Amino acid sequence: MTHEILTSKPMRDAQTLTRAAFEVPAGACDSHVHVFGPAEPYPHVEHPHYTLPDGNLAQLRRALGVLDIERFVIVQPSFYGTDNRCMLDALDAVGDRARGVAMVTDEVSEEELRAMHARRVRALRLDLFLRAQLPTAELHAYIERSIRRIAPLGWHVQFYTPGWVVRDLIPVLPDLESDFVIDHMGYMLESDGLTRADFDRLLRAVADGRGWFKLSGPYRLAKDGNYARLRPLAQAIVEAVPDRVIWGSDWPHIPEGGRDTGELLNLLADWIPDPIARRKVLADNPARLFGF
Repeated sequence: MTHEILTSKPMRDAQTLTRAAFEVPAGACDSHVHVFGPAEPYPHVEHPHYTLPDGNLAQLRRALGVLDIERFVIVQPSFYGTDNRCMLDALDAVGDRARGVAMVTDEVSEEELRAMHARRVRALRLDLFLRAQLPTAELHAYIERSIRRIAPLGWHVQFYTPGWVVRDLIPVLPDLESDFVIDHMGYMLESDGLTRADFDRLLRAVADGRGWFKLSGPYRLAKDGNYARLRPLAQAIVEAVPDRVIWGSDWPHIPEGGRDTGELLNLLADWIPDPIARRKVLADNPARLFGF
């Protein structure tokens, strides 16, 4: 079996980013970024999906500064697997402006989790791409184990998952005893056989339980760049769970480091024209979910 490794492209200069076309609210948060460091102290997993991205903490801070975004959430990338040192060191460097989302093994100890909490980690990322071939019952059991593990800390779980996997989990989502976040608007690709009916079922399951949606990764859904066709999905999400929606840029846009993060932020002007609703998504909701 061949394993294609994507080549990560150089990062776009922050000063070339498109500026916000609307007034960015105070406390605005980019709720989905990744941070990478030098190879020597931060080794990657044995079989990474891409080469080391050009996306360090200094570059991230410059980009968010240009866009007037005060806060951010560093999500552990698959590149580092369950070795969270790069993410944790970045949190230490930034302080209260940032929060973290970790990935861990089943063997992680309570002491390790408490130590990460002290360094401002507030959620677990569950990589269901990695487990996509497991039966749905086994995936459900894995999710429940994860929820029990983090319950004493008040964390939530985030699902990084193919759309067809989350579709099969729809029946169990309303009963999960934790807040949970669906990344990338559900990742329901037509090319994977997903339909608008599947999306509507997911929307109801999230609304009926403790679910949240993340407006992120539009270029992963509209691979042709036609973001306008995502507007009905984004608006349906905001209408269904206005107090449980967050936004993330997915910086540094692996493997396309040259993407314009400002263009992605400005999609919210089209998707959420009401400034009060937009403030919820950018500031109020992430502040509540991550404890800013």
